[in-house]
Amino acid sequence: MSSNIVVAIDGYSSCGKSTLAKALAKQLHFIYVDSGAMYRAVTLYLLRKNIDLKDPAAVEAVLPEVHLNFHARDYQTHILLNDEEVSDEIRLMPVSENVSAVAAIRSVRHEMVKQQQRMGRSKNIVMDGRDIGTTVFPNAQVKLFMTADPKVRAERRFKELQPNNPDITLEEVFENLAHRDYLDTTRAESPLIRAEDAIILDNTNLTPEQQLQFALDKVEPFLKG
Repeated sequence: MSSNIVVAIDGYSSCGKSTLAKALAKQLHFIYVDSGAMYRAVTLYLLRKNIDLKDPAAVEAVLPEVHLNFHARDYQTHILLNDEEVSDEIRLMPVSENVSAVAAIRSVRHEMVKQQQRMGRSKNIVMDGRDIGTTVFPNAQVKLFMTADPKVRAERRFKELQPNNPDITLEEVFENLAHRDYLDTTRAESPLIRAEDAIILDNTNLTPEQQLQFALDKVEPFLKG
């Protein structure tokens, strides 16, 4: 086992995975890798190029053009798509509505896993996503699987989206999450499942501070090493 520590956080959409991962990375001085943002950035690129998302060959053909990086600024992690900052644009509804379909494409997943593993090879990292503890880092020292009540998740996501999408309804968000859950858990390539050794973190009734403490308690034994 390598001397660096990997914390893998998996779970359903809008469970606050990235919120926890960012807070944990900041507290531990680890690198935060947002795998969901990577899939969103690929989706954005494909939409911009008008690639038919139902044509896996067309998608695979343009993947070599996609170069993703993260950089930290103001204690926030920002994603660069071919050196362009796209952190805000990837959160808009056109990307949200298509990201699960893109993430189900085998060539996309293989490319993203390669890039993620490269990032985790030499540094202490916290990474969140759908298949981090099962596919990307099956040997991660700490694996968390996050879940929460679907209504609570929809309300959280609605509050997050509304400033940039003033016409959106709570019902639309709820349906979008339900659809994404279905796609994420039933896809053939790296579906969302809990790793056998992952610790369940249900944050329906937890504050951000409480869930951060929960995670820190799980990582602490490995810091003492």
